[in-house]
Amino acid sequence: MAARVAILAPFTPPSVRGNAVTVARIARGLSERGVALRVWDLSVREEAAVAAEVEAYRPALVHAFHAHRTGRLALALARRLEVPLVVTFTGTDANHDLFDAERAPVVRRVLEGAACLTVFHASIGERVAAALPDLRARLVVVPQSVGLATGEPFDLRSRWPLPPGIVSFVLPAGIRPVKNPMLPLAPLGRLATRFPEIRLIYAGPLLDPDSGEALLRGLSSLPWARHIGTVPHAQMASLLSQSDVVLNCSLSEGGMANSVLEALAAGRAVLASDIEGNRSLVDDGITGLLFRDEAELELRAAQLARDPKLRDRLGRAGRELVAQQYPLSREIDGYRDVYRPLIPVPA
Repeated sequence: MAARVAILAPFTPPSVRGNAVTVARIARGLSERGVALRVWDLSVREEAAVAAEVEAYRPALVHAFHAHRTGRLALALARRLEVPLVVTFTGTDANHDLFDAERAPVVRRVLEGAACLTVFHASIGERVAAALPDLRARLVVVPQSVGLATGEPFDLRSRWPLPPGIVSFVLPAGIRPVKNPMLPLAPLGRLATRFPEIRLIYAGPLLDPDSGEALLRGLSSLPWARHIGTVPHAQMASLLSQSDVVLNCSLSEGGMANSVLEALAAGRAVLASDIEGNRSLVDDGITGLLFRDEAELELRAAQLARDPKLRDRLGRAGRELVAQQYPLSREIDGYRDVYRPLIPVPA
């Protein structure tokens, strides 16, 4: 019988959160390459039920995505079953939980008990290693890829009928503090007086009640901006194809943002906050534009609004970057290489 892998995820589809998109893509790719696996979603199942099912599954390896949300249970199961544990940092675990007074002790115990730790980009690996130098030898970079379905249309008109000739800025993200959703309202509001064709579209679930309430309150009097709700991931390519610029205003990312990767793969111009997790993909002026503050956001957005040739050039460069450097095969080979010293992996 093939060696089995138990994957513990903080979220899985139909959730459209980044962790759900990432886990689904990786699990599908590994399965297609012959790795026997099963995924458990800890957001919809009680830990006791998950633990019982994982034990009955008898995996040869446990793989936890997000060191804080899934790590504690994953470590307990790996120890109980006497199998190796792999932990993948996905964002807030490395950027916040590892340094939070209450959460850090749990996260550090999980990391110390893991056979291998994977990160999406070297910058996250350096962040972890700076805090826990003894773990450096166990850190492996496995860059993300894109799994963007292209067959299912998204009916934007049914959510917001828009006139022809607009320039749409789309912010695809679950609404929560780390995504900094309020940031573009003031600078784009000033631009909208000069460029009446500008529209701002928020696409994503309201994950944090306070952030969601603040955003909806801020949008209530703005005719040029709207929250259109959750977009199924299978329809995201269609929404991106109907947009001109994709915004990322995050305060931190887990090395690579799915939203930025997907925008680049779709050939859209990207305007992103100047943080490590965006600089890993956006070469300023080449594959997108970066901004450090509200004033730069306004300046760069104005450039993009008035220059369709700039949008096209950035979009073409972004698509080429993803095709050349971040193919799905590279990501799946990366995880197979992580597994190979720990369990038998199909050729």
